[in-house]
Amino acid sequence: MKKVVIVTTGGTIAMAKTHDGVVPFSKGNSLITQVPGLSEITEIEHVEFANIPSPYMTPSMMWELSKLVQRLVNREDVAGVVITHGTDTLEETSYFLDLTVKTDKPIVFTAAMRNINELGTDGPRNVLSSVRVAVSGKSKGMGVMVCLNDEIHAAREVTKTYTSNVATFDSPGYGPLGIVDEDEVIFFRKPLMRMHIDTDKIEERVALIKTFTGDDGSLLKVAADMGYRGIVLEGFGRGNVPPEVADAASDVIDKVVIVITSRCFKGRVLDVYAYKGGGADLVKRGVILGQEVSAQKARIKLIIALGKTHDREKIRKYFESSRVRKEMDI
Repeated sequence: MKKVVIVTTGGTIAMAKTHDGVVPFSKGNSLITQVPGLSEITEIEHVEFANIPSPYMTPSMMWELSKLVQRLVNREDVAGVVITHGTDTLEETSYFLDLTVKTDKPIVFTAAMRNINELGTDGPRNVLSSVRVAVSGKSKGMGVMVCLNDEIHAAREVTKTYTSNVATFDSPGYGPLGIVDEDEVIFFRKPLMRMHIDTDKIEERVALIKTFTGDDGSLLKVAADMGYRGIVLEGFGRGNVPPEVADAASDVIDKVVIVITSRCFKGRVLDVYAYKGGGADLVKRGVILGQEVSAQKARIKLIIALGKTHDREKIRKYFESSRVRKEMDI
């Protein structure tokens, strides 16, 4: 029987409530591997990567986690990997691994919205369901997945939608890939927009700026002056911004790669509007259209893409290729 490796990184799933509030519990990660029923599904191996709240997660830590998971899935005795993580930044870390780990073996992220000693804690059930997904033959080639509340989501599509509810993770405009129903894993569809970026380093100096009504572009200029190598700019609608922001983009475009996204959680940014600050106008100024589902996901891709190359046109291909693909290497 091949084993599932559970890699623990901390988060609420490994926290307990004290008189001061909810904090990391020193034995929280080890308790995860003691969930009743796990040994009946498959052999479990535990690797503790960290025990931190997920707001502490950094791109460099994501990169180290990615390399660790790549080594694990390369092992013949490993059927899949389950990673426990805090919910706040789980969508970023899971997408980072989806872009950088090359394997057909299942990689499943899970978490909890309720701490260890909270009534109705959801961690144990999420771990059990995630291990079922990791050993299922149906999970092969599905990419990095997120499994909570018995729903299975694609790392590229999923986002946290609720600050406290156990049904927080959703994939707006897409829906779940499948579900776990008792001991059965059921998939409804397969993710087709996956991409692999083969790189040996990353670029952490990537900023995320949200535009707003009346924005004069000052923040964009300041970020470029601070030495950021890339900026993800979250615009309106189809990827439109105030005219002053468009001028600011022109002023800094020679020293920083700018990717435009939308604050809308459904649909794509596109070069439709040609007025000053519209998507078509920004493209003429050298801005890249970010086709990811959110600004935070676009930032993760830009961090990885800039590690691979600083050629603006090659980076553009990572974001603007609209053809459907299972996996793409550039």
